[in-house]
Amino acid sequence: MLDIIKQAMGFGPATDFKSLKENNGAIVVDVRSPGEFASGHGKGSINIPLDKIENQINKLKKKNKPIITVCMSGARSGSAKRKLEAAGIEAYNGGNWNSLASKLN
Repeated sequence: MLDIIKQAMGFGPATDFKSLKENNGAIVVDVRSPGEFASGHGKGSINIPLDKIENQINKLKKKNKPIITVCMSGARSGSAKRKLEAAGIEAYNGGNWNSLASKLN
């Protein structure tokens, strides 16, 4: 049951986020609001709120790097991941930004 919920939110099998970032140059995109982002975010992450992500797809595509999406709980980042994948971008749901930060260190 938990696996079904994780897949619905965009989480797949365990992903080595640290390797994705270090070896593949993955970009961490925090899809929370600017206010949430300003209250704390992962080092090196960029803020593109979920409601603006579709407007930034071409810009992200040009970077030709995997994208790791993060938010507060994993729900918005899962939605962003699906939108990016639909546009042909390699994307991963990093879930909660605090949790991802610990996986990257």
